[in-house]
Amino acid sequence: MKQISIIGSGTMGNGIAHAFAISGFQVNLIDISVPSLEKGMDAIRKNLDRQVAKALITEDIKALALKNIQTFTDTKSGIENSDLVIEAATENLSIKLEIFKNLDQYCKKEAILASNTSSISIGKIASVTNRADKVIGMHFMNPVPVMKLVEVIRGYSTSDEVTQTIMNLATKLNKIPVEVNDYPGFVANRILMPMINEAIYSLYEGVAGVNEIDTVMKLGMAHPMGPLQLADFIGLDVCLAIMNVLHQGFGNPKYAPCPLLVNMVTAGNLGVKSGLGFYDYSNGIKDPSIAKKFIK
Repeated sequence: MKQISIIGSGTMGNGIAHAFAISGFQVNLIDISVPSLEKGMDAIRKNLDRQVAKALITEDIKALALKNIQTFTDTKSGIENSDLVIEAATENLSIKLEIFKNLDQYCKKEAILASNTSSISIGKIASVTNRADKVIGMHFMNPVPVMKLVEVIRGYSTSDEVTQTIMNLATKLNKIPVEVNDYPGFVANRILMPMINEAIYSLYEGVAGVNEIDTVMKLGMAHPMGPLQLADFIGLDVCLAIMNVLHQGFGNPKYAPCPLLVNMVTAGNLGVKSGLGFYDYSNGIKDPSIAKKFIK
Protein backbone atom coordinates (compact mmCIF):
# COMPACT_ATOMS: atom_id res chain seq x y z
CA MET A 1 0.00 0.00 0.00
CA LYS A 2 1.74 3.13 -1.28
CA GLN A 3 -0.76 5.80 -2.31
CA ILE A 4 -3.16 7.17 0.31
CA SER A 5 -5.90 9.75 -0.24
CA ILE A 6 -7.53 11.77 2.54
CA ILE A 7 -10.92 13.39 1.99
CA GLY A 8 -11.14 16.57 4.08
CA SER A 9 -8.32 18.87 5.18
CA GLY A 10 -9.71 19.91 8.58
CA THR A 11 -8.20 19.05 11.94
CA MET A 12 -8.57 15.29 11.55
CA GLY A 13 -7.85 15.16 7.82
CA ASN A 14 -4.61 17.15 7.97
CA GLY A 15 -3.56 15.19 11.06
CA ILE A 16 -4.07 11.88 9.26
CA ALA A 17 -2.20 13.20 6.21
CA HIS A 18 0.65 14.24 8.53
CA ALA A 19 0.84 10.75 10.07
CA PHE A 20 1.01 8.99 6.70
CA ALA A 21 3.41 11.46 5.07
CA ILE A 22 5.91 11.32 7.91
CA SER A 23 5.82 7.51 7.67
CA GLY A 24 6.86 7.61 4.01
CA PHE A 25 3.53 7.22 2.22
CA GLN A 26 2.48 9.28 -0.79
CA VAL A 27 -0.55 11.32 0.31
CA ASN A 28 -3.22 13.14 -1.69
CA LEU A 29 -5.04 15.62 0.54
CA ILE A 30 -8.42 16.51 -0.98
CA ASP A 31 -10.85 19.31 -0.19
CA ILE A 32 -13.32 21.28 -2.30
CA SER A 33 -11.99 24.56 -0.88
CA VAL A 34 -8.54 25.94 -1.77
CA PRO A 35 -8.42 28.09 1.42
CA SER A 36 -9.24 24.97 3.48
CA LEU A 37 -6.38 23.09 1.82
CA GLU A 38 -4.01 25.98 2.48
CA LYS A 39 -5.11 26.11 6.11
CA GLY A 40 -4.66 22.33 6.40
CA MET A 41 -1.15 22.43 4.95
CA ASP A 42 -0.26 25.32 7.26
CA ALA A 43 -1.37 23.19 10.23
CA ILE A 44 0.79 20.31 9.01
CA ARG A 45 3.84 22.59 8.72
CA LYS A 46 3.30 23.97 12.22
CA ASN A 47 2.89 20.48 13.70
CA LEU A 48 6.05 19.30 11.93
CA ASP A 49 7.89 22.36 13.27
CA ARG A 50 6.79 21.41 16.80
CA GLN A 51 8.18 17.91 16.29
CA VAL A 52 11.47 19.35 15.05
CA ALA A 53 11.65 21.72 18.04
CA LYS A 54 11.15 18.78 20.39
CA ALA A 55 13.84 16.78 18.54
CA LEU A 56 11.28 14.11 17.62
CA ILE A 57 12.15 14.43 13.93
CA THR A 58 14.87 16.12 11.86
CA GLU A 59 14.52 18.92 9.33
CA ASP A 60 15.18 16.35 6.59
CA ILE A 61 12.25 14.21 7.75
CA LYS A 62 10.05 17.30 7.87
CA ALA A 63 11.04 18.25 4.31
CA LEU A 64 10.41 14.73 3.04
CA ALA A 65 7.00 14.57 4.74
CA LEU A 66 5.92 17.82 3.07
CA LYS A 67 7.22 16.54 -0.26
CA ASN A 68 5.05 13.43 0.18
CA ILE A 69 1.82 15.46 0.22
CA GLN A 70 -0.05 16.70 -2.83
CA THR A 71 -3.29 18.70 -2.64
CA PHE A 72 -6.37 18.38 -4.84
CA THR A 73 -9.73 20.12 -5.16
CA ASP A 74 -10.97 17.54 -7.70
CA THR A 75 -11.92 14.34 -5.89
CA LYS A 76 -11.73 12.06 -8.94
CA SER A 77 -8.16 13.14 -9.77
CA GLY A 78 -7.11 12.75 -6.16
CA ILE A 79 -8.39 9.22 -5.63
CA GLU A 80 -8.26 7.34 -8.93
CA ASN A 81 -4.85 5.73 -8.31
CA SER A 82 -5.05 5.33 -4.53
CA ASP A 83 -4.76 2.06 -2.63
CA LEU A 84 -6.60 3.47 0.39
CA VAL A 85 -8.97 6.42 0.72
CA ILE A 86 -9.80 7.75 4.19
CA GLU A 87 -12.84 10.00 4.52
CA ALA A 88 -12.42 12.62 7.23
CA ALA A 89 -15.38 14.87 6.49
CA THR A 90 -17.87 16.27 8.96
CA GLU A 91 -19.79 13.83 11.19
CA ASN A 92 -22.93 13.92 9.01
CA LEU A 93 -24.46 10.74 7.61
CA SER A 94 -25.85 12.19 4.38
CA ILE A 95 -22.54 13.85 3.53
CA LYS A 96 -20.62 10.66 4.20
CA LEU A 97 -22.98 8.54 2.10
CA GLU A 98 -22.62 10.90 -0.85
CA ILE A 99 -18.83 10.83 -0.52
CA PHE A 100 -18.72 7.02 -0.44
CA LYS A 101 -20.98 6.74 -3.50
CA ASN A 102 -18.44 8.83 -5.40
CA LEU A 103 -15.45 6.96 -3.95
CA ASP A 104 -16.93 3.64 -5.03
CA GLN A 105 -17.48 5.00 -8.53
CA TYR A 106 -14.06 6.56 -9.09
CA CYS A 107 -11.64 4.39 -7.07
CA LYS A 108 -9.98 1.34 -8.54
CA LYS A 109 -11.79 -1.89 -7.65
CA GLU A 110 -9.14 -3.17 -5.24
CA ALA A 111 -8.95 0.08 -3.26
CA ILE A 112 -9.96 0.01 0.42
CA LEU A 113 -12.39 2.73 1.56
CA ALA A 114 -12.14 3.85 5.18
CA SER A 115 -14.01 6.37 7.29
CA ASN A 116 -12.64 8.32 10.22
CA THR A 117 -16.18 8.49 11.63
CA SER A 118 -16.36 8.51 15.41
CA SER A 119 -19.86 7.04 15.66
CA ILE A 120 -21.69 6.42 12.35
CA SER A 121 -22.31 2.81 11.30
CA ILE A 122 -19.69 1.40 8.93
CA GLY A 123 -22.34 -1.00 7.63
CA LYS A 124 -24.60 1.94 6.75
CA ILE A 125 -21.74 3.68 4.95
CA ALA A 126 -20.77 0.47 3.13
CA SER A 127 -24.35 -0.09 1.94
CA VAL A 128 -24.06 2.65 -0.70
CA THR A 129 -21.01 0.99 -2.29
CA ASN A 130 -20.48 -2.18 -4.32
CA ARG A 131 -17.51 -3.18 -2.17
CA ALA A 132 -18.87 -3.59 1.36
CA ASP A 133 -16.10 -6.10 2.08
CA LYS A 134 -13.54 -3.33 1.49
CA VAL A 135 -15.17 -0.66 3.68
CA ILE A 136 -13.82 -0.18 7.20
CA GLY A 137 -13.53 2.40 9.97
CA MET A 138 -10.23 4.02 10.96
CA HIS A 139 -11.06 6.27 13.91
CA PHE A 140 -7.94 8.30 14.68
CA MET A 141 -7.75 10.29 17.90
CA ASN A 142 -7.18 14.04 18.05
CA PRO A 143 -4.46 15.35 17.82
CA VAL A 144 -3.50 12.65 15.31
CA PRO A 145 0.28 13.28 15.28
CA VAL A 146 0.39 12.74 19.06
CA MET A 147 -2.29 10.18 19.94
CA LYS A 148 -1.34 6.52 19.53
CA LEU A 149 -4.76 4.87 19.29
CA VAL A 150 -6.53 3.95 16.07
CA GLU A 151 -9.94 2.39 16.62
CA VAL A 152 -10.35 -0.02 13.68
CA ILE A 153 -14.07 -0.62 13.15
CA ARG A 154 -15.01 -3.79 11.36
CA GLY A 155 -18.32 -3.48 9.51
CA TYR A 156 -20.74 -6.38 9.20
CA SER A 157 -19.37 -7.25 5.75
CA THR A 158 -15.73 -6.14 6.14
CA SER A 159 -13.42 -8.99 5.13
CA ASP A 160 -10.77 -10.57 7.34
CA GLU A 161 -8.12 -9.60 4.80
CA VAL A 162 -9.07 -5.93 4.76
CA THR A 163 -9.26 -5.81 8.55
CA GLN A 164 -5.79 -7.30 8.92
CA THR A 165 -4.40 -5.00 6.22
CA ILE A 166 -5.63 -1.92 8.09
CA MET A 167 -4.41 -3.25 11.45
CA ASN A 168 -0.95 -3.79 9.96
CA LEU A 169 -1.03 -0.41 8.25
CA ALA A 170 -1.79 1.40 11.51
CA THR A 171 1.30 -0.13 13.13
CA LYS A 172 3.41 1.23 10.25
CA LEU A 173 2.23 4.70 11.31
CA ASN A 174 3.62 3.98 14.79
CA LYS A 175 0.05 3.76 16.09
CA ILE A 176 -1.63 1.11 18.21
CA PRO A 177 -4.69 -0.32 16.44
CA VAL A 178 -7.58 -1.83 18.39
CA GLU A 179 -10.21 -3.83 16.51
CA VAL A 180 -13.83 -3.23 17.51
CA ASN A 181 -17.20 -4.16 16.05
CA ASP A 182 -19.74 -1.91 14.40
CA TYR A 183 -22.19 -0.70 17.04
CA PRO A 184 -23.23 2.92 17.72
CA GLY A 185 -20.33 4.93 19.13
CA PHE A 186 -18.02 1.89 18.83
CA VAL A 187 -15.99 1.77 22.10
CA ALA A 188 -14.33 5.18 22.49
CA ASN A 189 -17.38 7.37 22.11
CA ARG A 190 -19.89 4.93 23.57
CA ILE A 191 -18.03 5.38 26.84
CA LEU A 192 -16.66 8.93 26.49
CA MET A 193 -19.72 10.80 25.23
CA PRO A 194 -22.17 9.69 27.97
CA MET A 195 -19.56 10.81 30.50
CA ILE A 196 -19.33 14.23 28.84
CA ASN A 197 -23.13 14.39 28.61
CA GLU A 198 -23.40 13.57 32.32
CA ALA A 199 -20.91 16.32 33.14
CA ILE A 200 -23.09 18.75 31.17
CA TYR A 201 -26.16 17.50 33.07
CA SER A 202 -24.29 18.11 36.33
CA LEU A 203 -23.74 21.72 35.27
CA TYR A 204 -27.32 22.05 33.95
CA GLU A 205 -28.81 20.77 37.20
CA GLY A 206 -26.62 23.00 39.36
CA VAL A 207 -24.61 20.25 41.01
CA ALA A 208 -21.40 22.24 40.50
CA GLY A 209 -19.80 24.85 38.26
CA VAL A 210 -17.63 24.40 35.17
CA ASN A 211 -14.31 24.65 36.99
CA GLU A 212 -15.47 22.45 39.86
CA ILE A 213 -16.69 19.65 37.56
CA ASP A 214 -13.52 19.66 35.50
CA THR A 215 -11.30 19.85 38.61
CA VAL A 216 -13.01 16.84 40.20
CA MET A 217 -12.38 14.73 37.10
CA LYS A 218 -8.80 15.93 36.64
CA LEU A 219 -7.69 15.51 40.24
CA GLY A 220 -9.98 12.69 41.28
CA MET A 221 -9.92 10.54 38.14
CA ALA A 222 -6.50 11.53 36.74
CA HIS A 223 -8.00 12.88 33.51
CA PRO A 224 -5.58 15.21 31.70
CA MET A 225 -8.48 17.48 30.75
CA GLY A 226 -11.88 17.94 32.39
CA PRO A 227 -14.94 16.66 30.46
CA LEU A 228 -16.38 20.13 29.81
CA GLN A 229 -13.11 21.47 28.43
CA LEU A 230 -12.71 18.26 26.43
CA ALA A 231 -16.20 18.78 24.98
CA ASP A 232 -15.13 22.27 23.90
CA PHE A 233 -12.00 20.81 22.33
CA ILE A 234 -13.94 18.12 20.43
CA GLY A 235 -16.66 20.57 19.37
CA LEU A 236 -20.07 20.70 21.04
CA ASP A 237 -21.74 20.12 17.67
CA VAL A 238 -19.75 16.91 17.26
CA CYS A 239 -20.66 15.82 20.81
CA LEU A 240 -24.33 16.44 20.07
CA ALA A 241 -24.16 14.55 16.78
CA ILE A 242 -22.60 11.53 18.50
CA MET A 243 -25.12 11.59 21.35
CA ASN A 244 -27.91 11.63 18.76
CA VAL A 245 -26.37 8.61 17.01
CA LEU A 246 -26.22 6.75 20.34
CA HIS A 247 -29.77 7.77 21.29
CA GLN A 248 -31.23 6.76 17.94
CA GLY A 249 -29.10 3.64 17.58
CA PHE A 250 -29.90 2.15 20.97
CA GLY A 251 -33.29 3.75 21.59
CA ASN A 252 -32.31 4.15 25.24
CA PRO A 253 -33.19 7.39 27.07
CA LYS A 254 -29.89 7.29 28.97
CA TYR A 255 -28.23 8.52 25.76
CA ALA A 256 -30.53 11.55 25.34
CA PRO A 257 -28.40 14.69 24.92
CA CYS A 258 -28.62 17.22 27.73
CA PRO A 259 -30.89 20.21 26.85
CA LEU A 260 -28.03 22.56 27.74
CA LEU A 261 -25.86 20.91 25.08
CA VAL A 262 -28.65 21.25 22.52
CA ASN A 263 -29.18 24.93 23.38
CA MET A 264 -25.48 25.76 23.19
CA VAL A 265 -25.13 24.17 19.75
CA THR A 266 -28.28 25.94 18.55
CA ALA A 267 -26.80 29.24 19.75
CA GLY A 268 -23.54 28.54 17.90
CA ASN A 269 -21.44 28.19 21.04
CA LEU A 270 -19.45 25.21 19.83
CA GLY A 271 -16.32 25.42 21.96
CA VAL A 272 -12.82 26.06 20.66
CA LYS A 273 -13.89 26.22 17.00
CA SER A 274 -16.29 29.12 17.67
CA GLY A 275 -14.23 30.69 20.45
CA LEU A 276 -16.93 30.14 23.08
CA GLY A 277 -18.34 27.10 24.82
CA PHE A 278 -18.12 26.21 28.47
CA TYR A 279 -14.95 28.27 28.34
CA ASP A 280 -14.09 31.52 26.57
CA TYR A 281 -11.11 31.23 24.22
CA SER A 282 -10.67 34.95 23.45
CA ASN A 283 -7.10 34.71 24.74
CA GLY A 284 -6.37 31.47 22.86
CA ILE A 285 -6.86 27.80 23.65
CA LYS A 286 -3.91 27.77 26.08
CA ASP A 287 -5.43 30.48 28.26
CA PRO A 288 -9.19 29.81 28.51
CA SER A 289 -11.47 31.40 31.07
CA ILE A 290 -14.89 30.27 32.25
CA ALA A 291 -17.59 31.54 29.87
CA LYS A 292 -19.47 34.48 31.42
CA LYS A 293 -22.76 32.58 31.25
CA PHE A 294 -21.41 30.03 33.72
CA ILE A 295 -19.80 32.42 36.20
CA LYS A 296 -21.89 32.68 39.36
